Amino acid sequence: MPAASWVPAYIGLGSNLDDPVARLTQAFVELGNLPASRFIARSRLYRSAPLGGLPQPDYVNAVAAILTQLAAPALLEALHAIERAHGRRREASQRWAARTLDLDLLVQGDLRLASGPLAIPHPGIAERNFVLLPLLEVAPFLHIPGLGPLAKLAAATDSSGLELIG
Repeated sequence: MPAASWVPAYIGLGSNLDDPVARLTQAFVELGNLPASRFIARSRLYRSAPLGGLPQPDYVNAVAAILTQLAAPALLEALHAIERAHGRRREASQRWAARTLDLDLLVQGDLRLASGPLAIPHPGIAERNFVLLPLLEVAPFLHIPGLGPLAKLAAATDSSGLELIG
């Protein structure tokens, strides 16, 4: 049986609890240790206001680029395992709640999928400056399946409320 091909995947990272900068720095290392995957690049870190209107600390956000042979469901499960190792508990009632670590599979190759908890490209990607601008750093020529060129989406987004921190 031939080896699975290498596919680029982009992961959004966010944290607003328990030293978010350290959490994201550690998460980059852990993404580099994913099975059947290679860490390629990371964006700088950005501070952004939380979504959802709940009072909580600002987020620190970034994006990582990897090459992977993992199928999307396996990659998503590996990302959730990293979240759990950082104390994250996914509960539907806490959609907009503060979190130690949030890892979102944003784009994987040219895949378009909506199946249960897995939606690729990630829903809302086109409206989230804290995703688009870091993603533009690591993949300036990316075409997001079903949405078009990342550069065009990023140019149309409002960058207010987003602060580069490192």
